[in-house]
Amino acid sequence: MEELARESISLLASASAKPRVDLARPRLGSLGAIFIMLKSALGAGLLNFPWAFARAGGIHNAVIVEMGSLVFLVSGLIILGYASSISGQCTYQAVVKEVCGPGIGQLCEICFVFNLFMISVAFLVIVDDQLEKLCDSFYELVTGLPDSERPYHFYMDQRFALVLLCALLILPISTPKEISIQKYISVLGTLAASYLTIAMIIKYHMMHSVQVHIIPQYSSGISSWASTFSVIPTICFGFQCHEASIAIYSSMENQRLSHWAFISVVTMIICLIIYSLTGVYGYLTFGKDVKADILMSYMGDDILMLIARLLFGVSIITIYPIILLLGRSVIQDPLLNWWQRRGCLVTVKVESRSRYTLTFLWITATLLIALFVPDISKVISVIGGISAFFIFIFPGLCLMFAMQSEPVSCKTRITFTVWGVVTLLCGAFIFGQSTTIAVMQLLGKI
Repeated sequence: MEELARESISLLASASAKPRVDLARPRLGSLGAIFIMLKSALGAGLLNFPWAFARAGGIHNAVIVEMGSLVFLVSGLIILGYASSISGQCTYQAVVKEVCGPGIGQLCEICFVFNLFMISVAFLVIVDDQLEKLCDSFYELVTGLPDSERPYHFYMDQRFALVLLCALLILPISTPKEISIQKYISVLGTLAASYLTIAMIIKYHMMHSVQVHIIPQYSSGISSWASTFSVIPTICFGFQCHEASIAIYSSMENQRLSHWAFISVVTMIICLIIYSLTGVYGYLTFGKDVKADILMSYMGDDILMLIARLLFGVSIITIYPIILLLGRSVIQDPLLNWWQRRGCLVTVKVESRSRYTLTFLWITATLLIALFVPDISKVISVIGGISAFFIFIFPGLCLMFAMQSEPVSCKTRITFTVWGVVTLLCGAFIFGQSTTIAVMQLLGKI
């Protein structure tokens, strides 16, 4: 996301305002912006959607919640583009700090770091899930014995494999100051997401082309409101590209608000199609017995899903350092500034030591949580609650503050202020509900 950031300029609120073009840097066209937005949104959240459809009470309920959420998702993106244009800032935190004030800006930075931290945990949980299936398949291939007859060896445990993976691969590629590898492998996330959706559709139709001995049990369609709305954190986590949206918007060649609205709508519709197809076919295949990680519902020796596991595993391993880099920079920069204010010289050695220490602590903390909280649905519930800040709360606050200072008509000011309040209240409700559910799940109450 940070690679896309550039110094942007203040724009007038009118749609006819023409931004200054920085000819020194390549500009993003429409297709480039849509592709990067998709790359930011499509990812690990895809694995949780079939489980969310089952929890919502079936396809009908889940799609209704998706469509309702889509209004706020698109609205949040448009508001953030507008806030970036009037503030002249090109990162999410900087826009919130400029429009809403330093206090809310600091809250945004805290939420930003915590959100990235929990996403890192979710990534390791997913890798742990895939390692479990891969270890089982490898043992059965080598010995010819089923998993039920396998004696326990610590070196065959997926948790041991995850520790080795973090120590020998993730840690070394996460320590550099710049992670240039992302330009070559970031497309893997979109590839893995697209492949998984296609593979699930193929598996569903293959299942119905042969005799099926186990018929999935589906929900009756009757579900409590609490259960239905509990899938919103999954939707927030899945569709979340709002943190990257400002950096993408500020790098576009055409920064007219109407054009940004078009980019936002197209991106969200494509995400809706992919996520809905995954949720529908995963739910139809396994019914109420679908697991929180859809890949864990398939057999370990399934070739189509084995490829999906490898794609998702490689994608997450290569994206994890990027998430760590973004979170580490938000923590490291204030630390180095504090060190400099004390009269100490920030040398290359000081910077590298702080970077290595923060990287080690980040990976260690996320690894420990991933090992002790192996259920991806619990982690996503927490992330979804924090995502409400970036999708609902901060955009709502930006719109409310902007309307107090921008030269607009009284009717426009009142209308947009009311919408900002509605968005803020919805975000507060989603954060409160999802956080409560996450805490109850962690305590084993539900």
